[in-house]
Parts: sequence; C-alpha cells; structure tokens
Amino acid sequence: MVANVHGKANVRTNAKPSANLSPKSRMNAKLRLLFPLFWAFFRIGPVTFGGGYAMIPMIEREITTKRKWIDDTEMDEILSLAGSAPGGVGVNAATFIGYRLAGVMGAIAAIVGITIPTFIIVCLLSTGYGLLGDIPKVEAAMKGIHGAVIALILVAAYRMAKNAIFDKTSAVTAIIVLAILLVFGMNPIYLIAIGLLIGFVYLPVKQRLGLEVRTEKECSNHSEEESNYPEYYI
Repeated sequence: MVANVHGKANVRTNAKPSANLSPKSRMNAKLRLLFPLFWAFFRIGPVTFGGGYAMIPMIEREITTKRKWIDDTEMDEILSLAGSAPGGVGVNAATFIGYRLAGVMGAIAAIVGITIPTFIIVCLLSTGYGLLGDIPKVEAAMKGIHGAVIALILVAAYRMAKNAIFDKTSAVTAIIVLAILLVFGMNPIYLIAIGLLIGFVYLPVKQRLGLEVRTEKECSNHSEEESNYPEYYI
C-alpha cells in the first residue's frame, strides 16, 4: 500500500501498488501517490540550477535515498533511458519515475511538479537579468552559479559511472566515446547507437567463449554516510 512507501521493506512492493489488490484498490493507491509525486519533484525543480544532469543527484536523493520508492539499480536504468531519450534528462527522468510508480497520471504529476516552478523562476530571472544584467555584482553571481552547476554535473556523472562501468568492456567503451565526443564532436545519437551495437555483439561473443556474462554492477550495501551529498541540502 502507498501508506508504506516510506518503509525500508521491499522497495518495489511498497512503491508500486501490489498486483494482489483489486483494480479499484490499485487505482486508489495510485491516486494517493499523485500528490507526493508532484510535491517531490516540485521541491527539486526550484533549487537545482543548471537543470538536466545537475538535477540527477537531487532526484536520486529524493526518490531513492529519502523516499525509497525505487532502488539504486532501477534508478540507474531510468537515468540511462532518460539520458538516451529526446528532451531534457530531468524532465525525462521525472516522466519515467512517475509512470513507474503511478502510471500515466503519475507521469503527468511528476512533469507538472518539476516544470511549473522552474518555468515561473526562469520568467522572473529573465526579467530581472534583463534589468540588472550589466551590474558587476550580478555578473559575478552568475559566474559563481556556473561553477556550482559544473560541480553538480560532475557529481551526477560520477554517480552514473560508478554503476554503469562494471567491467573492462564498459570502461573501454566509456573512454572511447568520451574521446570521440571531445575530439570530433560527433552527434551523441550516433554514439548511443554504437553503444547499443557493442552491447548486442559483446554479450553473445562472451557466451560462446564460455566467459562470465554480466550486465550490471554487483549490488553492495550503501552506508548512511554515502547518502550525505551536499547537493541534497541545497
């Protein structure tokens, strides 16, 4: 039931209404989850400058660590899909998480929650910057925000890499793709397609050679200290 969503028991059972419930009960459980979904993403949007990948650490802390709606493995899969799909990765992640927890209405609640406050703030900032953008102190403040955004993106990249890079093949693929992006500036969609092709070829080859096949990093218990990221308290 949704009332147990904050518990530490089986994450998938608590986050998503049980299949053993009647259709009416499942619908009621999903409806009760709509406002918590909206409020969770409503809190994330206004305090995460830089958008996109800068939102990922905050989304992970709110959804996985604090509310325990989704476990780390499923969150990594959602973030990979969000980064591969067209559009902003933050909004994509909100959409996937909302749909995973409460269906289409959950996706709508998450999207509205993450976009409305950001839209209002951007409008206000645009008006203010147009009036005050030439003031030296305002320019200095914007430079500071740029540095903070870079730090948040690097934290997000590190967190994703810890789970996505789990053997030599994934490490070599990541290095090659990064080098191609930096040197040649190739369209990322082609690199995503190349990564998919490598995965399709790599697994059958290892199976035929009788080697151990792994598609994800081995699970490990995360300590409470690991969740104390500074970006969660912005």
